[in-house]
Amino acid sequence: MNYFFRKFFFSFFFSTIGLLVAPFANFLSAAPAENPPGFTKALPDYEYSFPRDNFSHDNYKVEWWYYTGNLKNKDEREFGFQLTFFRVALDRFSDISKSSRWRLRDIYFAHMTVSDIENEKFYFFERLNRAGLGNAGAELDRFLIWNEDWVLANDGETQNLTAIQRGFGLKLNLKPQKNIVFHGENGVSQKGAGNASHYFSYTRMKTWGKIYLNGEEFEVKGTSWMDREFSSSQLNEKQVGWDWFSIKLDNETELMFYNIRLKSGEVEPYSSGTIVLRNGSYTHLELSDFDIKAVARWRSEKTGAVYPSAWTIAVPKHGIDLQVKPDFSDQELYGLRSIAGAYWEGSVSVRGKYNGKPASGKGYVELVGYDKALDTGPVK
Repeated sequence: MNYFFRKFFFSFFFSTIGLLVAPFANFLSAAPAENPPGFTKALPDYEYSFPRDNFSHDNYKVEWWYYTGNLKNKDEREFGFQLTFFRVALDRFSDISKSSRWRLRDIYFAHMTVSDIENEKFYFFERLNRAGLGNAGAELDRFLIWNEDWVLANDGETQNLTAIQRGFGLKLNLKPQKNIVFHGENGVSQKGAGNASHYFSYTRMKTWGKIYLNGEEFEVKGTSWMDREFSSSQLNEKQVGWDWFSIKLDNETELMFYNIRLKSGEVEPYSSGTIVLRNGSYTHLELSDFDIKAVARWRSEKTGAVYPSAWTIAVPKHGIDLQVKPDFSDQELYGLRSIAGAYWEGSVSVRGKYNGKPASGKGYVELVGYDKALDTGPVK
């Protein structure tokens, strides 16, 4: 999922018996706004280091590795995908059975989606595990994250994604075409007063491999977007959700925006974005630098949630005026075990102007908190 999840900061509810007997209990909503004791806070003096920051960060409460992509086969048939791996630390159990291989220190979950754009079909799956006997994990000293047989690894500069379930899924290779982009300012992406994350992306990755639909293989290629985020505190009690956009224009410009929505109906002033130019240089965008307006709505038949379903986006200082539309409306994940509430995460198409010239592209949008507002209370 991306932004919160991918930006998820869901708070997690487990009873002691439930953790020991039934590890697939529900996650509730957002990680606590205040930094939990014993975990590192995202601060401006953080020094990024690679490849280390691709690996797990066990001193932070929440982290994820998030991928979305827009792909085609040889017949120009279009597909979208999302694959996100999450690690969430459970500090209240940190002193229980330290020597046990079943020690419940972290929970790992993953979400995978495939959008069959031609047929307007959306498929989504999840995995939810504790580490157990190697059931799931994220290594501290190498680029390897897994949840059962869903795997993220690397081979030199190429990252490899594998996630297949009941004949649906993906097996893809991704290679960055630009250097890493660091979002926010001074090494942190601010989500509210005192709440932030370390957040970086590969905004354009050459992608090739296979998409699977009901056992049928499709050789595909295209581009993907990778988000990496780790934090110990993010959203607060005034915030109910967010709208997150990643856009890859055909002129090799990329854009990221997020609007965090408040209970008052206004937008969190710390909401921000990033523009990445063709040469890889990038600029932080304050909320005042861009304007996002929803111009259509869609109601889910599954949950009853009403989501924005088309947008105009303007960045006047950069001569950008875009229209963003879902490739089809029904790209909602619902009824999940790993989080409370549904969210919309889907492939979109983009048209408009950039410095007076026609512009087009593809991307992904994530909409969280429309089915139910996030619960930013303390972990129970």
